Amino acid sequence: MTVQNDGIPAAGSADGVDRYDVVVVGGGAAGLGGGLALARARRSVLVVDAGEPRNAPAEGVHNYPGREGTSPAELLADGRAEVTGYGGTVVAGRVVSARPLEQRPEGQEEGRAGFTVALADGTRVRARRLLVTSGLVDELPDVPGLAQRWGRDVLHCPYCHGWEVRDRTIGVLATGPHGVEQALLFRQWSEDVTLFLHTAPDPTEEQRERLAARGVVVVDGEVAGVEVTDDRLTGLRLRSGRVVGCEAVAVAPRFVARGEVLASLGLDTAELSNGTESFGSYVPAGPAGATEVPGVWVAGNATDLYAGAIQAAAAGVTAAAAINADLVGEDTDRAVAGFRARGAGAEGPFSARMEAAVAERVLGARRHGL
Repeated sequence: MTVQNDGIPAAGSADGVDRYDVVVVGGGAAGLGGGLALARARRSVLVVDAGEPRNAPAEGVHNYPGREGTSPAELLADGRAEVTGYGGTVVAGRVVSARPLEQRPEGQEEGRAGFTVALADGTRVRARRLLVTSGLVDELPDVPGLAQRWGRDVLHCPYCHGWEVRDRTIGVLATGPHGVEQALLFRQWSEDVTLFLHTAPDPTEEQRERLAARGVVVVDGEVAGVEVTDDRLTGLRLRSGRVVGCEAVAVAPRFVARGEVLASLGLDTAELSNGTESFGSYVPAGPAGATEVPGVWVAGNATDLYAGAIQAAAAGVTAAAAINADLVGEDTDRAVAGFRARGAGAEGPFSARMEAAVAERVLGARRHGL
């Protein structure tokens, strides 16, 4: 590793291992937001993207001012171009593990030792800091045909897709008590909403009253499959054989953070629950994304299960600012150590030899007060 004049290790390659200020695990909205902010901060940054964006099936990204309706693929392509345009590096690959270095790299005497990051293809890189934005996986209810319609006419977020299914017949597939509130929420976008109780408990009398007041029909019985005609969802089929028509189905997936890399660092996930049902697992983090492992930040759906694209991007930028501030502090500590070392050396500006020479030249014999 090369070292700059102020004692700060410079990015580069040594012993065949590339070194970066920050490695970003995941190239979605959060990862690219963080990567862009770090690149603009003149940090050497590597974004590693496995190419599995959660929103890939969706036609467009919504509630993103200035990019409303942009396809997910186009948004990511533009983001990658912006990161590389500021000197960052984006590569296709999968990070399988990350571990703290036990010893500091050669030439580094101050600050954290950093991390070694392993990719699935065998590549290894080193990073002073990590930003994990690996996202989450949607675990859908186990109903045949449901997954094939995911992101098209099977959806979960009314703010992401409600406008696109407005005024259509919407079925809400309930798998827990939260199904009642989900049905009432989707009622904002359509007057024709049906709540399929499926595996959820029976609503209370108060809940049934609220549903009835809003015109939401309740259907008992477990759903056995999805009805599709000409590549369009047309209804849900109950185990009794009855088919109830609907043009869109809202579900409540279980959100599971992709935590393999975080687990390799010793970070566990926590359950998000309302006390009666679990909505998924996430990685606990501080306000700016700092985790319990020093030097590791997390942003996006890995820690905020309900974040949309714009919230994830903002969280990535927030984490990047915290990481850069942390690195600035470490860089300054190293610079001070180098400054002091040079001053104590034989040729330093404040060395004993230099002070004696100045005193001799200016004061001569009077330097001792005689």
